[in-house]
Amino acid sequence: MKIFGPNELLEEVINKDLCIGCGACIHLCPYFRSYKGKTAMLFPCTLEEGRCFAHCPKIEVNLDELSQQYFGRPYEGGPLGNYLSIHTSKAGPKVKKASFQAGGTVSALMCFALAKGHIDAAVLTDKDGILPVPRVITDADDVLQCSSSKYAASPTLSALNQAMTDEYTKIGVVATPCQVLSIAQMRMNPLEKEDFTDPVALVVGLFCTWAIDFRAFAPFISERIDITAITKVDIPPPPSEIMEVFMGDDKIEIPLNEIRELVPDTCSYCIDMTSEFSDLSIGVLEGRPDMNTIIIRTERGQKIVNEAVQEEYIVLEDILEENLEHLMWAGGNKKKRALVKAKEEGLVNAEGDKKSYLRLQSNTVDEITG
Repeated sequence: MKIFGPNELLEEVINKDLCIGCGACIHLCPYFRSYKGKTAMLFPCTLEEGRCFAHCPKIEVNLDELSQQYFGRPYEGGPLGNYLSIHTSKAGPKVKKASFQAGGTVSALMCFALAKGHIDAAVLTDKDGILPVPRVITDADDVLQCSSSKYAASPTLSALNQAMTDEYTKIGVVATPCQVLSIAQMRMNPLEKEDFTDPVALVVGLFCTWAIDFRAFAPFISERIDITAITKVDIPPPPSEIMEVFMGDDKIEIPLNEIRELVPDTCSYCIDMTSEFSDLSIGVLEGRPDMNTIIIRTERGQKIVNEAVQEEYIVLEDILEENLEHLMWAGGNKKKRALVKAKEEGLVNAEGDKKSYLRLQSNTVDEITG
C-alpha cells in the first residue's frame, strides 16, 4: 500500500469530514491536536510519508491485508468478523462494586489484566463531565473510575501514542471499532521500521453503531438541563429507542431519533459494529442490561478470559440462540448499509490516483452488498 503524509490526510480525511477524532494522529508529532472532539493540523508538515496517514482508520484501509495478518485469511465479510466463540458475561465476585455500564465485563477484564501483569498499562476513556478524556491507567484500582460509557467520539488513541512514548511495553486498550482498526494498522508496522516492536498486549473492542459529535452534543444537552449536574448517560439496548441522562437520582429521557441528528456522517461509512480486529469484543446483551455479550476472537483473548473466569473476575455463560441471531442480523445490516454508501461515494477500491477509504476483494464487496 502506498503511504502518504499529513497533507494528504488533511485533504482526504479532515477537510472532507471523514475524521472521527479517534486520536491516532495525536501525540505522534507537534502538528496534530484534538480539542473537544475536533482534530486539527496546527502547523504545516512536509513529510511525504507519515504515521498519521498510515494509522488513520479512514483512508486506504486494506481489510484483506489486515485479516491475513491477524487471522491468516483474506477478509471474508461475515457479520461479526472472525471469532472463536461467543458468550454472555458479567463482572465476577472478585471485582469491586462500581457504577458499571451493563455487566461490567470490560472493567473486570482490564482490572484482571493489570492486577496479574498481563499488561503494564491500560488505555481507557475517562470523562470530564460529559467530555470523554483519554487516560493511561497503571493501577488496577483506578480502572473502575472509567467504567461508564461515553457516547461522544473520543481521541482515545492519543493516550495509546503517549503510552508508547512513555515506553510501556504491554499495553491494554479499550477501543471502539474505528479505533481498533487503527490499532491493527499500527501493529502491522506500515512504515517498516527496523526497530519496531509491538507494544499492544490486549485489545478489547466495544460494540458501536455510531458516536456523537461532542461539539453538537454539548449545546444540545445544555438547552435541556444543567450540563454540570449530569452524573451518567446511558442508552438501553433495543427496543428502548431512548437516551437516559441522569442527574443523581433524577433523569430525563431523550428520543434516539433526536440524538442521531448529532452523529457525524463519517459513522455512516463504518462497516464494523463489533470491533472485528480486537482480541475480545464486548457489548450490551439485548434484553439483559445487566449482562454483556463477549466475542472471543484470538488465542490471546481466550487465555485472558479463561484465567479471568478461574480467578472469579468474570462470569461466563452460554448465549441464547435468539440473541446470537439478532446480533448477526444487526452486524450484517450495518456492514451492508455502510459498504453500499461507501461504494456509491467512490470510497471503495478507488483506481488511479484516487484514494479509498476501504480496499477489499471485489467479490467480497459484491457478497456483502448484494
